[in-house]
Amino acid sequence: MVHLPLSLAYMSISVSDTPGPNKELQWLASIFSGIVFCKIVYTLTGIISFQSFKAYGRLSDFGKVEWNNRGFSTFHALVAASSSLYLLLLSSTFHPGSSDELLIRRTSSLSDMTLGFSIGYFLSDLAMVLWYFPALGGLEYVLHHALSLFSIVQSLLSGQGQIYILMVLFTESTTPFVNLRWYLDNAGNKNSNFYVVNGIALFFGWLVARILLFIYFFSHMYRNFDEVKTVFPLGFYSLLAVPPVLSMMNLFWFWKIARGMIKTIRKARHGK
Repeated sequence: MVHLPLSLAYMSISVSDTPGPNKELQWLASIFSGIVFCKIVYTLTGIISFQSFKAYGRLSDFGKVEWNNRGFSTFHALVAASSSLYLLLLSSTFHPGSSDELLIRRTSSLSDMTLGFSIGYFLSDLAMVLWYFPALGGLEYVLHHALSLFSIVQSLLSGQGQIYILMVLFTESTTPFVNLRWYLDNAGNKNSNFYVVNGIALFFGWLVARILLFIYFFSHMYRNFDEVKTVFPLGFYSLLAVPPVLSMMNLFWFWKIARGMIKTIRKARHGK
């Protein structure tokens, strides 16, 4: 096994050259595929929506941009969440005792591809957020995407901490509910029962995937802190600093979601 040293300010990473296609090319291919699929889904969302939803045709030019943007956001969320769920629960990659390798250092081709694909998505979405700033999202979205990219890139290059990156990527499972709420609102269905049901699903989904999961995340890190300490310095301090920031952002957004759900339910009751 050949080890290629990579150096980057306060970071020393060892990348293993495994049999088969060059690992670095696999990374680049997965990142490129993430960008390409964002473009494809963005375009298809516009075409299908124009033919299927009257509300789409009534949107402003920017409204259509955001509608399409949420299309590839939903697509990435479904891919990232399902892949993360499989790797964490069904695959043997991160099962205790399935390998002599430390849990913090375990990877697979699928986990590498998942991280690369997500990098491609976050690059695409961040580029759009910055291009239309602040219409598609304010500073909190820029911070969220920047921290996500920073953490995922480190984990992909080093092959360390992927189990925790996948836990965080699973939180993307709430994104389809967020986007559906926006679609229903802009389609004039804010007073529909479907809107109320989606709001309740978003509340409980967010509670499980972005609040309770982060509690498990921190407890898992605490129980396996001897392994966490073996991560290269920049990655170690990133694991200590980035997740708490993301969890605070999730709590803030959860508070807004809870307020919105209560307001929607009260409005629906008064309307009966």
